[in-house]
Amino acid sequence: MREALQPLRSLIPSVGYIPDFLTPPISGAELTAGLDEVRATPRRRVVRELTRLSGTRSLPAWTTGLGRPGDGGLAALTRALGVYFRTLVEPHWSQVRAMVGDDLDRRTKTLLDGGTVALLNGLHPHARWRSPVLEVDYPVDRDLHLQGRGLLLVPSYFCWGRPTALADPELAPVLVYPVSKTPLDVSRRTGESLVRLLGRTRAAVLADVAEREGRTTSEVAEAVGLSLPSVSHQLGVLREGGLVDSQRAGKYVLHSATPLGLRLLDTG
Repeated sequence: MREALQPLRSLIPSVGYIPDFLTPPISGAELTAGLDEVRATPRRRVVRELTRLSGTRSLPAWTTGLGRPGDGGLAALTRALGVYFRTLVEPHWSQVRAMVGDDLDRRTKTLLDGGTVALLNGLHPHARWRSPVLEVDYPVDRDLHLQGRGLLLVPSYFCWGRPTALADPELAPVLVYPVSKTPLDVSRRTGESLVRLLGRTRAAVLADVAEREGRTTSEVAEAVGLSLPSVSHQLGVLREGGLVDSQRAGKYVLHSATPLGLRLLDTG
């Protein structure tokens, strides 16, 4: 599976810019519809967004051909997205959908009872409505002018800590915000034997770090539902045991599972 997911590691960093074409518009359709949209992305757009990504990280040579007639790169990329979903997300999909559904029900009731202002005020602490501006706790400073286009609010289980949005201001305005969540069932990801070996909390931290290379401490804390000090302690123990590697990248410390940690997960 790791080989199949390698294209995603190249194009989806744990922090910073992610090409917008990898997050197609929400349509309510099944995953295959979204994958078809990614596969059909025009080459001009692919080149534009990958050029922007290359300003923050080195891209492998195979990305230069993405979107060309006869090139299979986008097909391989969508296959990798499908593998990621089926392997890591689908086993927990009912739980994810339930928590997103709870958020939608709560926001809908707020909108019906109090109107748009109440809905926007309900986004606190991630955002604050100060008419006519919605101030968002966003990772970088930017202004997005709606120009009458409206704003689509998208609740997400996999949004960590702060809301996010599409980078291209010409695309339909979207604000993705994190829903309240409980940690996914660790034993289903790691196996009960690993839980018994490391303990449920430490196994959860290792499993989360292994799912995506270059995780920040705050991302791990948000994903597993623990405090920052607790996650920092668990990462330290895993690092001392040779299961996690931590490297500083600018103002962040990024954590990745070592080969030993990955082997332990595979056999746990």
